[in-house]
Amino acid sequence: MVFKRREPLGWLEWMREMVYPKGGFRRATRYVIHRMSRLPDEPHRIARGIFAGFLVGFLPLPGLQFVAAWAAARLMRGNVLAALLGTFNTNPLTTPFFAVFAMTLGHWLMGVEMPLSAEGIGNAFAHAGSDLWRNFMAIFTPETMHWGGLIRFWHDIYVPYFIGALLPGIILSLAAYYITIPIVKAYQKARAAKADERRERRGKLRATIAEAAARRKQRSEHPGDDEGPVAP
Repeated sequence: MVFKRREPLGWLEWMREMVYPKGGFRRATRYVIHRMSRLPDEPHRIARGIFAGFLVGFLPLPGLQFVAAWAAARLMRGNVLAALLGTFNTNPLTTPFFAVFAMTLGHWLMGVEMPLSAEGIGNAFAHAGSDLWRNFMAIFTPETMHWGGLIRFWHDIYVPYFIGALLPGIILSLAAYYITIPIVKAYQKARAAKADERRERRGKLRATIAEAAARRKQRSEHPGDDEGPVAP
């Protein structure tokens, strides 16, 4: 199994791994690449899955990345497990920097004049969260729903982030696609060569065992054949 662990992680350990892997990001990256190369599928299908997972990983889809990666991989006829692994291209440490870059690019492309500062982003999140809570409570009370904070968040934060992440996400995902194909081909070729070598060794071993068994059977059936000539 691709995602199965010998010793399942607890909730606290899982959360820690999401923030900073135990063996570091370099080891985690090597592990994901190793798992990708071992997927039993055609290199181009694996690469299409990687493209789908990478692209989804860059987009602001909190809580929906696995679902979106699965749907994108199915749509592109790519490997679904490769797509799920591809979503690990981002992590809590790198995502904030990419998010600022994506929102800056999105604001420039859309002509949004909102100042991109920590205070402005924080206020947008605060107003959106306040509207969500107020609208939820309005279901059970006579209060009126408010959408101003949510609309502002959608226009100033989410849409610029999505548009700004889409272009660099496509470029980086295409790079991952073309890098994946030769890596998977080389790994599968080396793995096939090792499998052929193991089969050849097993074949020789079976032949040796069969030959030895045949000799033992022959000696048991004709015990006098192994004795030397009797002296007169």
